[in-house]
Amino acid sequence: MKFRLPVTPHFFVLIALLLSAEDTFGQSPPKQINVSQGIFPKGQKGPASNFTGNAFTYSLVSADTTYSSVVGNVYFEPGARSNWHTHPAGQILIITDGEGFHQIKGKPKEYLKKGDVVKCPPNVLHWHGASPNSGMQQLYIIPNTEKGIVNWMQPVTQAEYNSEN
Repeated sequence: MKFRLPVTPHFFVLIALLLSAEDTFGQSPPKQINVSQGIFPKGQKGPASNFTGNAFTYSLVSADTTYSSVVGNVYFEPGARSNWHTHPAGQILIITDGEGFHQIKGKPKEYLKKGDVVKCPPNVLHWHGASPNSGMQQLYIIPNTEKGIVNWMQPVTQAEYNSEN
């Protein structure tokens, strides 16, 4: 047996009210983006000897005899940053969320945001990390690991971090 609803103008008003109520009341409030909940696990806290603040690293691809590259994810909490360091074969950074900075020694600090790609040249002293008010997630790619992976140096001072140059 088929059932038919009476289709009157009141029927359409009722349907419109129900649909608008679902749109208004059925949705949860907008969520703030939590940069620490990226597509990869947060990882292990990086050592204080290499980072200022809280930075978490997660390895994605380890170097082996076939792929002489290392790939990983780093999550920097707001204000966290790496020490000054170099990479014998260079490094590529892909910013996947948040905002932060990258600086090559002697050059102005660069602002980074989601979608930015940075090429760190071989053996060039640099640092990178989150802005004071936002975390930052980055993928890092280190090629040609047979040349070495990273040489850690001194911490980035608060004055260097705050500097516009």
